[in-house]
Amino acid sequence: MATRSDKTAGVGDIELLQAPNLPMDADAILKDFTHYFGRMLGRRTIRTKSPFLYQAVVFAARDRLMERWGQTRIAIERNDNKRCAYLSLEFLMGRLLRNNLLNLGIEDATGEALSRLGIELENVYDREMDAGLGNGGLGRLAACFLDSCATLSLPVIGYGIRYQYGMFHQRIENGYQIEEPDAWLREGFPWEIERIEFAQSVRFGGYSTSYVDGQGNTRYEWRDTRNVLAIPFDVPIPGYRNGVVNTLRLWSAAATDAFDLDEFNQGSYADAVAARNNAENITMVLYPNAANENGQELRLRQQYFLASASLQDTIRYYRSQYDDDFGQFAEKNSVQLNDTHPAIAVAELMRLLIDEYRLPWDRAWDITRNTMAYTNHTLLPEALELWPVSMFRRLLPRLLDIIYEINARFISEVSHRWPGDNDRVARMSLIQEGSEPMIRMAYLAIVGSYSVNGVAALHSTLLKSGLFRDFAEMWPAKFNNKTNGVTQRRWLAACNPRLARLISDRIGDGWITNLEELQGLEAYADDTDFQYAWRQVKLRNKARLARELALRTGVDVPATMFFDVQVKRIHEYKRQVLNMLHAVHLYDLIRRGDAEDRMPRTIIIGGKAAPGYAMAKAIIKAINNVAQVINSDPAMEDRLRLIFYPDYNVSAMEMIAPAADLSEQISTAGKEASGTGNMKFMMNGAVTIGTLDGANVEIREAVGEDNFFLFGLTVDEIPERRASYNPNAIIAADPDFERVMDLLESGHFCRFEPGVFDAILRSVREPADPWMTAADFRSFADAQREADRRYREIGNWTRMSILNTANSGRFSTDRTMREYNADIWRLDPIELSQESP
Repeated sequence: MATRSDKTAGVGDIELLQAPNLPMDADAILKDFTHYFGRMLGRRTIRTKSPFLYQAVVFAARDRLMERWGQTRIAIERNDNKRCAYLSLEFLMGRLLRNNLLNLGIEDATGEALSRLGIELENVYDREMDAGLGNGGLGRLAACFLDSCATLSLPVIGYGIRYQYGMFHQRIENGYQIEEPDAWLREGFPWEIERIEFAQSVRFGGYSTSYVDGQGNTRYEWRDTRNVLAIPFDVPIPGYRNGVVNTLRLWSAAATDAFDLDEFNQGSYADAVAARNNAENITMVLYPNAANENGQELRLRQQYFLASASLQDTIRYYRSQYDDDFGQFAEKNSVQLNDTHPAIAVAELMRLLIDEYRLPWDRAWDITRNTMAYTNHTLLPEALELWPVSMFRRLLPRLLDIIYEINARFISEVSHRWPGDNDRVARMSLIQEGSEPMIRMAYLAIVGSYSVNGVAALHSTLLKSGLFRDFAEMWPAKFNNKTNGVTQRRWLAACNPRLARLISDRIGDGWITNLEELQGLEAYADDTDFQYAWRQVKLRNKARLARELALRTGVDVPATMFFDVQVKRIHEYKRQVLNMLHAVHLYDLIRRGDAEDRMPRTIIIGGKAAPGYAMAKAIIKAINNVAQVINSDPAMEDRLRLIFYPDYNVSAMEMIAPAADLSEQISTAGKEASGTGNMKFMMNGAVTIGTLDGANVEIREAVGEDNFFLFGLTVDEIPERRASYNPNAIIAADPDFERVMDLLESGHFCRFEPGVFDAILRSVREPADPWMTAADFRSFADAQREADRRYREIGNWTRMSILNTANSGRFSTDRTMREYNADIWRLDPIELSQESP
């Protein structure tokens, strides 16, 4: 069997001889910077707020990445490595410059080069816009995964969408969330390389038909489609100082024809460009509002666009090695589905293999089921995605045929396993019957994959005993757990350089690639000199955040206050409402003179609500109303502050995590799949207050119960309590809670806006409240009281902080990726040639 390395190069396949790698010292970087600033960007005068400074620095760094990028690609091809395609509708990359300089090992040299021109590198960092191509933890996890895969030399390519507008900018006006477009590409994105030669055509609409070919085989055609061009833009993903640079390939949609010239010449200007606009809409906005049918249709188009373009590209690369022999396709490729969004890839790979490459069904299905792997990220049934059959029939008729065929064969398999169990058949069917039949996308992902994993030990257990119980009984070996992590390069080394230096001074810098080495800090947990240095780092980080809070909100916060932080997506199950109730409780205590022994506290809440999520928006409004009353009350000055951090994003978290004292991870037990914010805070020395939910269970196990503030009902206790749940009785029996509810219901926090709190307060008092907020209030308030008491013992608190960092080693994505590779992908590391760095 011929691989590409065995073939004779064709005409035009001329590989340029590689010059020696560019120098990495300050002199060389300064020379390249001035070249790009003056000759490419055409600038002569240095202005510190100019975006051109940032662009010139990126180009100088990118040159050095490009060399290693090319060497990495050559090594993968030469060694015929198996590759993993990581499909994700979100990649929350944030800013890239600091992280890329760190991984290249040229941050100090770049800083020195710029200082010779009177430029501070920190100011250049601030000029970069966040690549907000994600909504929250799912997208940020995908970004961390890519960093770890490159650092571990694993040949993994990320596939996503190059949204023209990312996660919206959030402005707070009279307490309400106002969404504004995130035009993150406005000043260009100098990290990316357009690869038009790898563009793919993606089909929509039309109809499906069949015919019998000359050999008597039934063949299928998808006719009269409206095609959209998928153009790839590649972003380099460097490993940590190992010479490996992997790829994030982002697809941008374009019309196959720019416009209809005949329509234009006839004066129908809008009609002339309609096809182009319809095509480009696919990659216009991250997560359109799915509250209406048009939004739902656009989201489905996005999902198929990503899956089809990425699989076509994967096959293109495979065929460059093996032509049309698909005998080794599953051996040379894994496709990891990051949550349910790209589940349509199962049916699309079948379509490509059957329709385009003429494979028989059984062979195509065998390849598909040995190529696809599925990660589930949610325990909420409503997040598993159901698409109307009618919408599929209109947009993706050929895919609908294939899904029905997959389902028919699967149902036959279920019936054979459990004869006569029609209820089970109905539960497991890929089609949910009803007045509007729906396709269960998570089930498609499970049936078409060889691996299904959850993202925390508790989450994976609950998947097998709850949401996916029938499937786990059918294929127990298919289900596994891969607890999430975060990359310590970004979330400690880059975002908290003072703490990183302090740690490295004591235990060396091996933790940057082996986070378990942080355990060496345990030896210093009781060292008073080290504790003092640790507190000074935290104080400086808090002072930096306090300046940012004053700038963004106008509220002054002393850095000596207790920083109590909850920043994440706004959602009822994450229970920002519970945090707000506690803020009102502290306010009430102070007003009544019953808080003299309480630590001065700043409560920081941040996050965005999905545009169509009315209750989440109401929660933001309520928090801001409570904050306005607290922060304007003279009695609260230097005692209590409540801050809603506007426009929370990755860069904000890079400032917040190093400054946090207390990390709020307070979701209803059994609702959070994992969480990754909890890991970032722990890594930076914050102590967690949380329920036994998601990865909190493993965090508490790692750090010890004495260094974690536990509260709330457990997963096992919730069903028992729910049977007789009476939140009104709970409130009436707790004087503190009753005063909190009285204050909120009296209109004290909404004097001129009656009814603003009504929906939230009804949900707290509702016996059917799925989040059981009232049930956990007393336990939460008691745990907060204990945290307050422990913070007063500053030596003991510092010890807890050090131990949290010291025991965060298992929560690195390096560990997570090693487990994915050992159990699911089985990739060989990239072996660069000796000439490579």
